[in-house]
Amino acid sequence: MRQKAGRRKGMQVTDDRINAIDIRNAVKRYGDFTALKTISLSIRDNEFFTLLGPSGCGKTTLLRMIAGFEDVTEGEIFLFGDEIEKLPPNRRPINTVFQNYALFPMMTILDNVAFGLEMKGESKAAARKRAGEMLELVQLSQFSSRKPSQLSGGQQQRVALARALAPSPKVLLLDEPLSALDLKLRQAMRFELKELQRETGITFIFVTHDQEEALTMSDRIAVMSAGELQQLGDARDIYERPSNMFVADFIGETNLLEVEVDAVEAGRAQVHLGGGHQLSVDAVEGVGKGAKVHMSVRPERLYLSEGAEGPESLAGTVRANMFVGTDIQTLLDLDGGVQISVRSSNSERGNKRVFEPGQIAHINMEQGAARLLAD
Repeated sequence: MRQKAGRRKGMQVTDDRINAIDIRNAVKRYGDFTALKTISLSIRDNEFFTLLGPSGCGKTTLLRMIAGFEDVTEGEIFLFGDEIEKLPPNRRPINTVFQNYALFPMMTILDNVAFGLEMKGESKAAARKRAGEMLELVQLSQFSSRKPSQLSGGQQQRVALARALAPSPKVLLLDEPLSALDLKLRQAMRFELKELQRETGITFIFVTHDQEEALTMSDRIAVMSAGELQQLGDARDIYERPSNMFVADFIGETNLLEVEVDAVEAGRAQVHLGGGHQLSVDAVEGVGKGAKVHMSVRPERLYLSEGAEGPESLAGTVRANMFVGTDIQTLLDLDGGVQISVRSSNSERGNKRVFEPGQIAHINMEQGAARLLAD
């Protein structure tokens, strides 16, 4: 396992762990267009960290700034306490795995992995020995003499990873490396990537627009939109406690319901939806009486019954049921034009009760399911 770097000038420590990357007030402009707007965040050593957001949000731009492929208009970037934003890419102990694996088609797999090491001055024998170790790490030793065209997409991806890991970088950047793979292969590679990160002890910074990839692999996630950091936290925190409407809507499925706050007392807010439906939910800072905000409720935190099963219950008319394999998704209409989606597990332990379209059903909420959002 790699030794952790000693503390240097400018180095910050988060939760008793050294930060591999510190980004401080980083801005990126292209002429009059601002692609990144004052981003500050820290990425811990030996962390699987994900930059998540839709296309054009600035996540790849930020990754390229860390790698040195893009200049920093304003701000600073530190690698284990050393300022690096003015260093050229070849002087940064950072490697990148791109969407396009960029393997040399006429070289064997072993030579592809060894090539970068030889370019850095290692002898051919030492480079090939190290390349062999990396191929063993990604479980491709038996294919060392093959050409890239003789491998599957997932195998080529692992070769690209082996090549990037061979020089023992302090940080590995991954720019949507799974996007070209089919669903089954992407799912398998998620597990392999996470295991590889744990085994090597190298900090991984992963860029994706796929929420499921981010939730399943990451120690922490930075959600980005329009060049700004929207929320930073672990997967459960971001999913269950979104900080705003964008995060709630972008991460997974949710019901976003417009509500008006009637009263706030003892940490609880009394709210009503269109049609007069009243609920009591946890209050949030900055939202007081008379405020018109949105409430987020995940479909799987709701369940249906014939009668109300608690104070946080709403009656609605079933519009449709959709079978989605593991779950059944039910769409319901409430008075006042409000629509709600409920997702029930399609298992013996789940709530398999199905109400037919046109029937009245009560929508019950688990405790703490509803969350107000300071829009």
